[in-house]
Amino acid sequence: MGYAEHEQQARAAVARAIGCGVITISDTRTPDTDTSGAAIRAALEAEGHALLAYAVVKDEPAQIVGLVRDMAARGCQVIISNGGTGIARRDSTFEAIDALLEKRLPGFGELFRMLSYADIGPAAMLSRATAGLFGGTLVFCLPGSTGAVRLALEKLIIPELPHLVWETIRQ
Repeated sequence: MGYAEHEQQARAAVARAIGCGVITISDTRTPDTDTSGAAIRAALEAEGHALLAYAVVKDEPAQIVGLVRDMAARGCQVIISNGGTGIARRDSTFEAIDALLEKRLPGFGELFRMLSYADIGPAAMLSRATAGLFGGTLVFCLPGSTGAVRLALEKLIIPELPHLVWETIRQ
């Protein structure tokens, strides 16, 4: 089966709303000032997906892991986080999430950094954006920048989301 047929089969199989969770990881943002989390929620809802959970959490590994576990247990098929993926002293999202992932999607981070390079130049190498599977839940870790969030959503996540979910649920 070619890619087009595979993609069509995936979209037909995942015709319903995908259950999503959004986590903003920041020591300074609040739900009122969280423009990146708002951009994620708006993009998902514009595609007809269901927002099952949303939280803003400090950049503390135990809190991040707890939220991912909780959202997965609540039925989120996809969790998208933003923030804490850089190399600053407090950035711990990558380590916290990477320890949970059972399967990684290295191509996501590679493509994201390639696309980011076209936008912002060599500073793209500072991003440790990553993605993978925790149980049957897809987890994407994005930078906190609203521009980076929109780039990842528009160019990578939203176009492939039904296909990705289908791959996690098919036998």
